[in-house]
Amino acid sequence: MGAFGDRSGRTLVWSGGLVALLTEFGFSEGAARVALSRVVRRELLEPVRSGRMISYRITPRLAQLLAEGDERIFQLGRRVPAGTEWTVLWHAIPDDRRTARERLVRRLRFLGFGQLQDGAWLAARNREHQVSTVLEELDVAKFAGLMLGRPSQILDAGALISRAWDLAGLDVRYRAFVTEFSAARLAEQDDAGALNLRTRLVHTYREFPFLDPELPTDIAPAPAARADAVRLFHELYQLLALPAQRHFDRVTSLGGELS
Repeated sequence: MGAFGDRSGRTLVWSGGLVALLTEFGFSEGAARVALSRVVRRELLEPVRSGRMISYRITPRLAQLLAEGDERIFQLGRRVPAGTEWTVLWHAIPDDRRTARERLVRRLRFLGFGQLQDGAWLAARNREHQVSTVLEELDVAKFAGLMLGRPSQILDAGALISRAWDLAGLDVRYRAFVTEFSAARLAEQDDAGALNLRTRLVHTYREFPFLDPELPTDIAPAPAARADAVRLFHELYQLLALPAQRHFDRVTSLGGELS
């Protein structure tokens, strides 16, 4: 819904249409309905009933997460700043807050952090604002410490980087992405195929923010295949937008807009 619908929370999307779309990706109807129920429990979608028909709208929480995700995904590889200021975070979140700890780890990785050791994380840019927001949102700020600084001149940067990130494996994945989606035959795609391909494109590409720390080039060279992957993603994302949107609108056409 976030890629094809309005994010203000005003547009309703018919639940039956969402189930139908999920079946196009191999879900059974039952599994699709269970998946939607889980998303509702996480307060990412809000159900709206009209008679016997149920529709969904995006919640403010999901709209915020989508905005944060878009900034990271669509700016990936486009402006890598000089590494003048790095962010170090350490935490000791207790076991009874395990879910919050797991969510923090995922959010840190999405922001380009690498793990140095248990509870110690490093990012090659100033992430103070984003991390502070996440810590407050998860209510774990009292278990964490946050510091900004720069690498020492005598630091073995290569050893530090290899502990925190797998740059060789990252380049392999960028190359695999380029190989897979360069072979896409756009002229042969109908609207349903365009939505399927665009969804796979985004789903595959969105893993790169979790893996790519976007290190300054004076610290480590950029992954060789990243520029090609970034270019290909943006090109296909735009080319597939209209036919994918047509199919989404057609299948979910019983939805409406709030007055």
